[in-house]
Amino acid sequence: MATTSNVTEIIFLGFSQNQDVQKFLSALFLIMYLAIVLGNGLIVVTITTSKGLSSPMYFFLSSLSFVELCYCSVTAPRLILDSFMERRVISLKGCLTQIFFLHFFGGTEILLLTGMAYDRSVAICKPLHYTVIMPRRVCGLLVGAAWGGGLLHSVGQTSLMFQLPFCGPKVLDHYFCDVHPMLKPACADPFRIGLLIIASGGSISVVSFAGLLASYGVILRSLRTRSSGGRRKALSTCASHVAVVALFFIPCSFVYMRPCVTLPADKIVAVFYTVATPLLNPVIYSFRNMEVKNAMRRLMGRKAIWAEK
Repeated sequence: MATTSNVTEIIFLGFSQNQDVQKFLSALFLIMYLAIVLGNGLIVVTITTSKGLSSPMYFFLSSLSFVELCYCSVTAPRLILDSFMERRVISLKGCLTQIFFLHFFGGTEILLLTGMAYDRSVAICKPLHYTVIMPRRVCGLLVGAAWGGGLLHSVGQTSLMFQLPFCGPKVLDHYFCDVHPMLKPACADPFRIGLLIIASGGSISVVSFAGLLASYGVILRSLRTRSSGGRRKALSTCASHVAVVALFFIPCSFVYMRPCVTLPADKIVAVFYTVATPLLNPVIYSFRNMEVKNAMRRLMGRKAIWAEK
C-alpha cells in the first residue's frame, strides 16, 4: 500500500471549524464517555463478582457491556483529544487500524445482540428446560461465536481498504475513520468497491436480522397461549432488548446499507451507534433491573467496609 499511495495522513474536520463549539462538544462527549465507562464498567464488575447473577441473561449482559466499552473507546477518546489540537491528524495506518477495531467490536455487538434474542426466546418459550438448553458452556460458545464473527467481518471490511491506493484529498468531513468516508481519498472505482463493502457488511446484518426475526417470531407465537399477566411480563422482558437493537441497528443500517455516498447527517447518525447506544444500554438493560441494583448496593457496601478497614 505504501508504494501506491500518496496519502500518508488523514485530517478530520470534526463537527465544527469553530474552536469554541468544538471544545464545548468535546466537553460534552467527555462527560458522556466517562458515564459510559463508569456505567458499563460497574455492570461488568457487579455481574462477575455477584454469585446471585449467574444466569445466562446476566452473562450476556456483562459481555455486552464489555463490548460497548471497547467499541466506544475506538472513537470517543480521539474525538475528545482532537479539540485541543490545531490539526486533527491521524496516520493512514492508524486510520485503517481504527476501521478494523470499529468493525470488529461493532460486528461482535450485532452478533451478541442476536445471541441474546435467542436466549430470551428460550427463556420465554421453554422456561422449564431453560437451564438444560442454555448451560454456561453454550452461552460461552455463543459469545465466542460473536467475537469470531466480528473478527471475520472486520477482516473482510479492512482487507478491501488495504488493497486501495490513496491519492487524495486527505481531508475527511468526519470525526473518525470509516469505510465510506475513506472512499473519497481512494484512487479506485468507488461504485465497485462500494458494492463489495455493502456485500461484506450486509452479510452480517442479514444473518443477524434473520436471527432476530426468527427469535421474536417464536416469542410472539408462544404468547398466544399465555395469560395476560404472562404476556405482559414476557413483553416487558423483550422491550429492553428491542430498544437496544433499534438504537443500534437503525443508525447502522442508514450508514452502511446504502450506496457508498457520504451525507452531512452521517456524523450525527454515527453519534447514535458509537456514543448514545453504549451510554443508554446500562440504563435500558441493567439499572432498571431490581436484581442488578441490589447486587450493586451490596458491592458498594462491601467497598465501603473495606475502605473503613
